[in-house]
Amino acid sequence: MLRILESDADENAPVILDELAREGARRMLVTALDAEVAAYLEQHRDQRDDDGRALVVRNGKARPRQVTMGSGTVEVEAPRVHDRRPDQRFTSQLLPPYMRRSPKVAEVLPILYLRGLSTGDFREALPVLLGEQASGLSPTTITRLTAGWDREYQAFRHRDLSETDYVYVWVDGVHFRVRLEEDRLCTLVVIGARADGTKELLAVEDGYRESAESWSSVLRDLKARGLRTPALAIGDGALGFWKAVGEVWPQTREQRCWVHRLANVLDKLPRRLQAKAKRALHEIMNAETRELAEESIERFASEYEAKYPKAVASLRRDQELLLTFYAFPAEHWQHIRSTNVIESPFATVRLRQRVTKGAGSRTKALLMAFKLLDMAQQRWRRINAPHLAALVAAGAQFIDGVQKVNKEKDAA
Repeated sequence: MLRILESDADENAPVILDELAREGARRMLVTALDAEVAAYLEQHRDQRDDDGRALVVRNGKARPRQVTMGSGTVEVEAPRVHDRRPDQRFTSQLLPPYMRRSPKVAEVLPILYLRGLSTGDFREALPVLLGEQASGLSPTTITRLTAGWDREYQAFRHRDLSETDYVYVWVDGVHFRVRLEEDRLCTLVVIGARADGTKELLAVEDGYRESAESWSSVLRDLKARGLRTPALAIGDGALGFWKAVGEVWPQTREQRCWVHRLANVLDKLPRRLQAKAKRALHEIMNAETRELAEESIERFASEYEAKYPKAVASLRRDQELLLTFYAFPAEHWQHIRSTNVIESPFATVRLRQRVTKGAGSRTKALLMAFKLLDMAQQRWRRINAPHLAALVAAGAQFIDGVQKVNKEKDAA
């Protein structure tokens, strides 16, 4: 189960899922309308007038129309057809004239988008949308669409990174099932924050059980393409990433993910105590200073260690690395305390995997993960106080979230 930081309002998973569903529905609706028109033109392409001119031709696009579906309201410019045959007129079966809401479209378009990488699944969904006699949105259309996504992914994997400084990087290994493989796919994801505060997808790669070797390969590739050492890396404590980062980016500081750690601690307590313990853990995580956080850890330990030593041991494990965020701007804490930056958009990938019972192959699963994350990043907003990211990149020091003032330099 995904756990979302209550304080991290800008990484709101339901909002991201809604936006992705709307954009996915819009794109698939446009694809469906184009395919429907293409099929109609092909059906009547041999009909000509006395001068040999086609009687049925494309005629640009209609004015933008707001269409409300189950996933929300989207704006669509439907393709038009000029049919010069007597008493004949093209009418879209998918989006008839003046229609502003379509129950069938609402039911199936999000499914079509989420299942778009599997032409077998697409065949099942198509009759629901256009009826048993429908044609046009064929597996060939979807294959052509996903081929374009593959070219985008290859360009993404080889792009130059030397022109941009990245201050923070979030890393995670996300597992999901592949129908035709015995082992689940482990997708290694890296998201960075630029010096201007903008978040950017940096890597989506196939890994092997989040091993140090797999992570090392990802980081070395990023470095070879020009990515300079980030100031801070945020990740789960169980990752093989930390061994790799010590070798490839030895100057990068480490921040363990609080969301993962809270889940691990609570899992070692009985259910009747979890609500109370969760409040205490949030008090630690949200403490205004490092000293107050350490004092709260001691109080938690004194209350639970006698009966639940494993829970306290889990909290104390890598304690220093749980508190690294205090050495960075307070305005950035809600972003850098956890890997929620990755977890929230990846909820869409997990949703797609549940809907389709797993992707058909590792290649398609990886491509699906990339495309959904690539769409998600178009809606990511910058981290709070983005101007402070440039200070971090320049080496400014912070104590309990406040920039350290060099009195000697100011006096000079």
